[in-house]
Amino acid sequence: MPAVTVENPLTLPRVAAPVDARARPVLAVATAPSGFEGEGFPVRRAFAGIDYKHLDPFIMMDQMGEVEYAPGEPKGTPWHPHRGFETVTYLIDGTFVHRDSHGGGGVINDGDTQWMTAGSGLLHIEAPPESLVTSGGLFHGLQLWVNLPKSDKMMAPRYQDIGGGQVKLLTSSDGGALLRLIAGDLDGHQGPGATHTPITMMHVTVNPGAEVTLPWRADFNALAYGLAGRGTAGSEGRPFRMGQAVVFGADGDSLTIRADEAQESRSPNFEVVLLGGLPIREPMMHYGPFVMNTHAELAQAFEDFQAGRLGTVPADAH
Repeated sequence: MPAVTVENPLTLPRVAAPVDARARPVLAVATAPSGFEGEGFPVRRAFAGIDYKHLDPFIMMDQMGEVEYAPGEPKGTPWHPHRGFETVTYLIDGTFVHRDSHGGGGVINDGDTQWMTAGSGLLHIEAPPESLVTSGGLFHGLQLWVNLPKSDKMMAPRYQDIGGGQVKLLTSSDGGALLRLIAGDLDGHQGPGATHTPITMMHVTVNPGAEVTLPWRADFNALAYGLAGRGTAGSEGRPFRMGQAVVFGADGDSLTIRADEAQESRSPNFEVVLLGGLPIREPMMHYGPFVMNTHAELAQAFEDFQAGRLGTVPADAH
């Protein structure tokens, strides 16, 4: 970790918050519980226990791994349905293969992102390639669920492959942090991900002892999640580490992250995902693989899935 980097960050465009920017305070730090997903790969539920009013438009996020698989151990998910939202899978280490019943699909490797808009509904599968199952190896990534507003929930499905080389690379004012902008706008720089719900998503690597203060849209919420290492959030220096999520308050237009001087031996830097989005502020009903506005719409999604109206597994996948 990480796969996408540069030898000298000082060659990159620099981003810094204005000197008069108001710092977002830290409201809470939550520790992600561990569990298993799909056919048994380990995950941390990054946003478990956080009130949805602080997450909107995000629904959930899983940290998949970090795990070193022995030969024969890599696992994925079986074919399953989705409706009403977008899934964003960011792979830091390893390889994953995606297929869906709408014809989307591809292979994502170190530093790549796949952005699937489920919209009106589809079936999909995520699995390691046979070569990785045979050899084993390191696997580490994130899957984020982004809500769609009611007006877009039944739109046609869409699939985006975002290669690691497409990510917008930026740095902090002193070069002490590397910013990988996957989606959204940061200080006039645009990430490659095309989103229906306005959001910002980035992976930040902060060198030991370094601090980064970034401008942040005042109308966006703000969340941070520790992928590896440890440091602090906010100008008040609230400690957080790998497997912990930070909820920032709504008042302010800048975010501050600082890395501790001493980091873990297996991860020399503080690795953080920063997320922000424009709250949708509509009723959100989430049950299993469906995210709708009402219980009746959830019931309809299940009925459509059972009737095969969300698509069928391709014949060559059996």
